[in-house]
Amino acid sequence: MSTSYRQPGVVLSDRRFTVPLDHDAPSGETIELYAREVVASDQADQDLPWLVYLQGGPGFGANRFVGKQAWLGRALEEYRVLLLDQRGTGSSTPANRQTLPLRGGPREQADYLALFRADSIVRDCEAIRPAVTGGAPWAVLGQSFGGFCTTHYLSTAPEGLSTALITGGLPTLDGHADDVYRAAYPRIERKVAAHYARYPQDIERARRIAEYVLLNEPVLNGGYRLTVEAFQSLGIMLGGSEGSHRLHYLLENAFVRTAQGTALSDAFQEEAHSFLSYAGHPLYALVHEACYAQGERPTAWSAERVRADFPQFDAAKTLAGDGPVLFTGESVHPWTFDCDPALRPLRETADLLAERTDWPVLYDPARLAANEVPVAAAVYHDDMYVDTEHALRTAGTIRGLRTYVTDEFEHDGVRAGGPRVLDRLLALARDEA
Repeated sequence: MSTSYRQPGVVLSDRRFTVPLDHDAPSGETIELYAREVVASDQADQDLPWLVYLQGGPGFGANRFVGKQAWLGRALEEYRVLLLDQRGTGSSTPANRQTLPLRGGPREQADYLALFRADSIVRDCEAIRPAVTGGAPWAVLGQSFGGFCTTHYLSTAPEGLSTALITGGLPTLDGHADDVYRAAYPRIERKVAAHYARYPQDIERARRIAEYVLLNEPVLNGGYRLTVEAFQSLGIMLGGSEGSHRLHYLLENAFVRTAQGTALSDAFQEEAHSFLSYAGHPLYALVHEACYAQGERPTAWSAERVRADFPQFDAAKTLAGDGPVLFTGESVHPWTFDCDPALRPLRETADLLAERTDWPVLYDPARLAANEVPVAAAVYHDDMYVDTEHALRTAGTIRGLRTYVTDEFEHDGVRAGGPRVLDRLLALARDEA
């Protein structure tokens, strides 16, 4: 039984489902999934087609909209929408430092989390689809990692899809995590250069903060250990439409004078902590690199290893000279678990996932080449999070896929561009554009 309630212009219903933890052992342990059904108030009694939304991440629950915000308003013109919290996120059997010890030690936790990737998420969707649609196929909108899931969906269960829409989330089909990060660091460097070109005063500000952090390694509010590498990772903001501006405003008031001398301001600490902490989405840190893993080759802390090939990101060496400190972003490192109290108890679990060598293959090029599902994808030019060259290469392997390539938006274009982006993708998928 679902609980229904209203917001401006919409009717919402809470839906809960029980699915196998391991779909290869359907009679074994189960977990609970949560999804929020949304329908326009004036169409609540109509028999509408369904669109399921797969959030980016991994590790984030579906958006908590109020009314018809962002792309949702356009979707509700013709769909009944299911905002799914993917397993381990939001209200779907959350996986975090509080719950994972129930599984046992690090080995048991790692084995459990290996079942929280795109392959399991898609099988969850197929398990609940009959209860939601009566067995009819549904449309899917996959943002970022949700696009990875959608590509897997097209590879393994296309019969469940009426339409597939992807925003900033076409994955490399066979590239290792190392390939992903080798492409990522130069891309991030370009984003940093663009930021400093816009806000040249931030060059000295970032150097001053980095030097202070390197010498003092302060502990932020909440117990987060701010190392210089952690400070650099604030560059994750640069992949969003407003990120450069937000980073600038964060840096401009970093210091205050105190009775003990200059210190990082409480305001800076609070905002920096909100960007750096994984307390609200620990699964992102735990399985981020595992999203790329296929076959027997371990990820082996790929982002950390590959970073050594780009010495310009070494802040200590930069501070010994007079160059700009480079920010980073969209990567998880062993030190991430040492810095963040929300992750610290899970460090050994993360190490075990990084060593794992039995990952299922996620994509089927032959099946994608024979695709018959209408599919359209937004590809953001020089997307900081998903490599454009990788995305376009994959787009060319999926039969019938039509791309909307744009430099108008950053990675969060489906939020910033909202109705326009979704309208464009629907028109492409229907061969109307």
